[in-house]
Amino acid sequence: MRDYLNENKVNVAVQVLPVSNTKEVYDIVDAAIAEIHKSGIKYVVSPFETVMEGSYDELMDVVKRVQNICYASGAEKVMCYVKIQSNANNSVTIDDKIGKYQ
Repeated sequence: MRDYLNENKVNVAVQVLPVSNTKEVYDIVDAAIAEIHKSGIKYVVSPFETVMEGSYDELMDVVKRVQNICYASGAEKVMCYVKIQSNANNSVTIDDKIGKYQ
């Protein structure tokens, strides 16, 4: 079967809501964003979530690493919300959606 999700770029929005009794949650979120930055993929941070651009498998790996870094940074619980936008025949890019606003 054709792998539509990896033929073109997709957008994945990830929002992590860590819970910790010992660490400041913004510090944990900062560690999550640093993990995204370290991945080298294109991304945009907004007040509620971070949107990433790349292949589906690559971005799902980043989502997994983001959750793990939250735990490594002191979270006892993590709620992770993920939204995915894909297109069967074209890439979905951040610039197509918000480039005109920058």
